[in-house]
Amino acid sequence: MLIKNSSNGFVHPLASEITPASVYLGRRELMRRMAGGAAGVALASWAGRSAMAQTAATGKLAPLVGARSAVAGAVSMDKVTDYKDASTYNNFYEFGTDKADPAKNAHTLVTSPWTVAVEGLVKQPRNYAIEDLLKLSPQEERIYRMRCVEGWSMVIPWVGYSLANLIKKVEPLGSAKYVEFVTQADPKTMPFVGSRVLEWPYVEGLRLDEAMNPLALLTFGMYGQVLPNQNGAPVRLVVPWKYGFKSGKSIVKIRFTDKEPQTAWNKAAPSEYGFYSNVNPGVDHPRWSQASERRIGEDGLFAKKRKTLLFNGYEAQVGQLYAGMDLKKFF
Repeated sequence: MLIKNSSNGFVHPLASEITPASVYLGRRELMRRMAGGAAGVALASWAGRSAMAQTAATGKLAPLVGARSAVAGAVSMDKVTDYKDASTYNNFYEFGTDKADPAKNAHTLVTSPWTVAVEGLVKQPRNYAIEDLLKLSPQEERIYRMRCVEGWSMVIPWVGYSLANLIKKVEPLGSAKYVEFVTQADPKTMPFVGSRVLEWPYVEGLRLDEAMNPLALLTFGMYGQVLPNQNGAPVRLVVPWKYGFKSGKSIVKIRFTDKEPQTAWNKAAPSEYGFYSNVNPGVDHPRWSQASERRIGEDGLFAKKRKTLLFNGYEAQVGQLYAGMDLKKFF
């Protein structure tokens, strides 16, 4: 089933009916690129096309294939989650609270044109069109095959680059200590904006040193194609050592500040959701244990849960950020 968005003429397929990337790109070719480090299409050249659109003739998303990441620890050897699962089992409360709601409802999101405002305590504030953000990528775009946890876990080949590339470009002032990320909040295109579940717009934040870590990604694609709407198109954050709600989707504003941002879930339930929200098996949610997780695609009747790893297995890459901190107090 194809749904036409009359505002821009693009045709949006339901995620459940999108041809898997492994089929139309070729599973062997995709895996070869991920394993062998072959250069893909540069993000900057992709920006010159109307790549944010769905391709009306085929019902597929625009291709966005990259090379294996050179960042230490970025490429997981775990089995990649099936594309259909990753694109139809999501949290994106602007489109509903059920895991299947975003895939059903996010076709209304208009992703072109799109602008991200960078403001606050920086020397070079400006509004970036999505094409301009893409031009800040390294010479080769990257595939980051990362574990992601949000009450469940997946392994997703994200396509993007380290957020640090943008941060260096805008030159934070010495007084900047935190980075705030604000999601689009348009009730006309995001039907659940205005619901009482959260305060809108959705806001997340990182300490500046967290945002500068190479594993914190500014992300434009997954599985060799641009992001589906329900996964946070056209640009989102990916912070793989934290729980999934820290990775803001459909970002429209990045603000540098000297004060810890008030984040959406922390404001809604401060006793349950701390600012840091690092994956930590030793800190339970007040209403459930976080010592184990289930991997999507391995959740059959007799499937055993996996033990949750501190920092989602990225302790070697990010553990130094929290040296000396009481992780139960700063959860």
